[in-house]
Amino acid sequence: MKRFLLFLILGIVVVDDSQAQFTRYLVKLRNKNGTPYSLTNPIAYLSQRSLDRRNRYGIAIDSTDLPVTPSYVTQIRNVPNVTVLNISKWLNSVSIQTSDANAITTINGFSFVQSVSGIAARTTGSGGFPRNKFEMEEAVSPLSITERPTQIEADYYNYGTNSYTEIHLHNAEFLHNIGLRGQGMQIAMLDAGFTNYATLRAFDSMNANGQVLGTWDFVSGNTDVNDHPHGMQCLSTIVANIPGQFVGKAPKASFYLYRTEDAPTEYPIEEHNWSCGAEKADSAGAEVISTSLGYTTFDNPIFNHTYNDMNGNTTMGAIAADLAAKKGMLVFAANGNDGTSSWHFLSTPADGDSVVAVGAVNSAGVVGSFSSYGPSSDGQIKPDVASIGVSAVVQATNNTIGASSGTSFACPNMAGMGACLWQGFPEFNNMKIVRALQKAGSIAATPNDRIGYGIPNMKTAFTGLLVDYSISAATLNTSNCTVTLNWNGKDIAAMKYEIERKAPGDVSYIKIGEMNPQAGIILSNHNYQFSNDITSVPAGTISYRIHQIVDTATASFTAVYIDTANVNLAAVCTLPPITDKITIVPNPPASDKASLEVETSYAVPNMPINIYDMNGRLMMRMQRSKGTGKATFDIPLGRFAKGIYLVRVYNAEKLIGTAKLIR
Repeated sequence: MKRFLLFLILGIVVVDDSQAQFTRYLVKLRNKNGTPYSLTNPIAYLSQRSLDRRNRYGIAIDSTDLPVTPSYVTQIRNVPNVTVLNISKWLNSVSIQTSDANAITTINGFSFVQSVSGIAARTTGSGGFPRNKFEMEEAVSPLSITERPTQIEADYYNYGTNSYTEIHLHNAEFLHNIGLRGQGMQIAMLDAGFTNYATLRAFDSMNANGQVLGTWDFVSGNTDVNDHPHGMQCLSTIVANIPGQFVGKAPKASFYLYRTEDAPTEYPIEEHNWSCGAEKADSAGAEVISTSLGYTTFDNPIFNHTYNDMNGNTTMGAIAADLAAKKGMLVFAANGNDGTSSWHFLSTPADGDSVVAVGAVNSAGVVGSFSSYGPSSDGQIKPDVASIGVSAVVQATNNTIGASSGTSFACPNMAGMGACLWQGFPEFNNMKIVRALQKAGSIAATPNDRIGYGIPNMKTAFTGLLVDYSISAATLNTSNCTVTLNWNGKDIAAMKYEIERKAPGDVSYIKIGEMNPQAGIILSNHNYQFSNDITSVPAGTISYRIHQIVDTATASFTAVYIDTANVNLAAVCTLPPITDKITIVPNPPASDKASLEVETSYAVPNMPINIYDMNGRLMMRMQRSKGTGKATFDIPLGRFAKGIYLVRVYNAEKLIGTAKLIR
């Protein structure tokens, strides 16, 4: 994190003359004229995955997607004593390094340059803020690890007591249990560094499975992001997979690791780096950004933000974060650790109106005193939600598992769970997922300035999206007095559907049937059909509703009505009487399976089927049931010798009829 990551202390820094001498500048450009890129050929600057996201959610390619005009960058780079650091297409700007006043004069003279302004005083590694910004969150306490044996738990993961306490606060183990563990989702982590992420044990599974898709250091301009442990600790809360000890919130997600923070210093250039990191994540096709960085005041007070700046529209960080959301990404940001400091309020980019700002609570749901207050200066509810950030489980640098505090850890905890939720509903855009998290908050009806809408219940968020996803329709066929109900749903085999009907004259809905989902242990889309006999139902509106049981366990039973469908019956539907009829087709059968057709004018809930040989010996007994009308049943004949058999069908103990079977 930033200044709010210190011991919650904000002060004015006195800088010496050498520190006040700017060495890094922001060059803002007027336009993108003369660019060789076009809006009609975006594959030249966006990955196919990024384009797929835009197509899926109807997001148009616009001028902010176009790269900065290359000739502008070339002219700036060719100025003597100038090094181009990073280029932001969203902000149409270039950060540079130089100590040559003549170079600044030359760049200011370019017709395409809008302005050149100092953005940092020191080169990387010189000087530094008097205190370590990350000191609070780097303080990792030893953690007593207590395992929860998998044979006792019904959960997919053996979390261990500490990890289970964290995830159970959100009921998020439910997502893992239905197959939503982050697979297929890409998360970009923007932080200060990821020390030893390739060797520490919390990341064994991630590294073995190739879940790190790319790295980049926007401070040093290379792929080595081992500069600082803070990002590594944040990453561990999402991807750790040490059974019985430490399991993260999206262990199967994939990651881009970007260093945008220059930890020894605090200057606005880091907001520009952050913007470039968010752009790179978008271009690569990541769905989620998790950032435990925030900006309020700086080493040189002339750059300081004010609370009025925390309006979601002023700082570079907030502008870029909202643009990332506009491009379809789900952006999570730590709200800040200034709850007990003179600053008191949130930092940027958490103030972005499309950013999910995350506050910190403990395992009992009590807000951490350090967690920054909302609202944003323009009155937005901030933070949006809260997660575990007090004594959160993290990977320590000494290769042990420990606990540390800060909204830095609440943020990736929430980002991991949000990624799993979105994995289940790719049909919905990022802001639909944001609203689902807010609505599932523990105080959603009365949000406040400490935990926003509260601690999201991920099972509640899931069922809310399930209702919005499912669509049903009912069709009436009066020729056979049948209503056919069709619906689409998301489910796994352990779930169940109950169909209820309210006919004219009924005072309430009555359960008329059940349907088990198609086989599967990972949440999937399926289409279903259910037929209902409406013979003799009074004329009027017949209403059906579908009750999906998403958790059948007694202790955690959860069900939701996913949709309702109606049909209008103009008159009572009747069918001519049906004569009881027993038929075997074909007879003799062409294979080792015969079809038995049983037709009655009434339902037969208890229908034994007995097969005898010609000596009267019982060869097979099957127990079946049927509704009114015709029903067909398979008779397996693999063990039957050639010959003639008698098939007798009963209504309980009363004989319905007999058919001769030739084998």
